[in-house]
Amino acid sequence: MTQLIGLTVMLAAFWLLLSGHYVPMFFGFGAFSVLLVAWLAKRMDIVDDEAKPLHWLLRVPRYWLWLGGQILLSALAVSRLIWQPRAPITPGLGRANVEGLSDVERATYANSITLTPGTLSMTVDERHIEVHALDVRALANIEAGEMIRRLRRAGLR
Repeated sequence: MTQLIGLTVMLAAFWLLLSGHYVPMFFGFGAFSVLLVAWLAKRMDIVDDEAKPLHWLLRVPRYWLWLGGQILLSALAVSRLIWQPRAPITPGLGRANVEGLSDVERATYANSITLTPGTLSMTVDERHIEVHALDVRALANIEAGEMIRRLRRAGLR
């Protein structure tokens, strides 16, 4: 039950953040939408221990901010490679170890890698994520493990 309440609170906060309209009619539409989605989630039986919106509320935004910075830095590095004449582009393949991660953490990690310009998660299994990188330095950053450390700290379990 607490998961359903947490989901409803998160949906309502997200709606208020994105709406920008704070008049009674829109509050009514927003409340109806949030309650409908929460009811559908309950009926579909997808609200379980894996969905922890209240648990994530404080930790995940910090990860998103850090990831946004990494996306920006990576975009600048890729732009530099593209615009530099005769750039020393050395593409490569690598593997990121994901043993011990939950399904949610593994999916988030693979998506985070793919969101970062110049890298692409190709295959994901129980133990590894196969990664293609435009430049092998990006693979070195993934293998250094900062992204996975921050993801584990976010507590998506």
